[in-house]
Amino acid sequence: MVLFAVLSLLLGIGYGLMDWEIPFLSAITSHSDYILYVLMFLVGISVGLNKGLVGRMKAYGWKILVVPFGIVLGSMIGGGLCFLLCGATLGESVAIGSGLGWYSLTGVMITELSGARLGSIAFLSNLLREIFSFFSIPLLAKYTNYPTCIAPAGATSEDTTLPMMIRYTNEETVVLSVLNGIICSALVPVLIKFAYWFF
Repeated sequence: MVLFAVLSLLLGIGYGLMDWEIPFLSAITSHSDYILYVLMFLVGISVGLNKGLVGRMKAYGWKILVVPFGIVLGSMIGGGLCFLLCGATLGESVAIGSGLGWYSLTGVMITELSGARLGSIAFLSNLLREIFSFFSIPLLAKYTNYPTCIAPAGATSEDTTLPMMIRYTNEETVVLSVLNGIICSALVPVLIKFAYWFF
């Protein structure tokens, strides 16, 4: 599955770099949101078929927020520790880490706040986080516990890395993954501006 995902990614990059246009692929890329909706629908069916899952999720209560809180805190601390490496200020580095893997938004926001150079760093670092998660999720699922697999995915745990969650974890973790992605995605714009101006 990992090799297939990486091969698909590389083929997609290759297709994007070429000056070809295959109508079928163009139609898919222009309607990628619909593919995500179908995937979410199938996840919903899987959750609905597992009768005890919703009850277990309710039993978590406020503890369900531990995963997204840990991901946000870890990402901001990690970004802060990297500020010496990229020649940026502490605030800029924490803001880049606050992207939580949402590379497209983070790149644009950091470019607006601090210029194209740092915007490019923000874009690439968050893109690499997403790519890294494709490799790390299977390993984390094998050698740690399933909720740990959500951490590298960050905000992407509800969309691009969700197929990996479905493949390598269980239904309960998939629901946590979707919830985490929604929370993290909602927080990213706020966290970037907060980190940039506060630190």
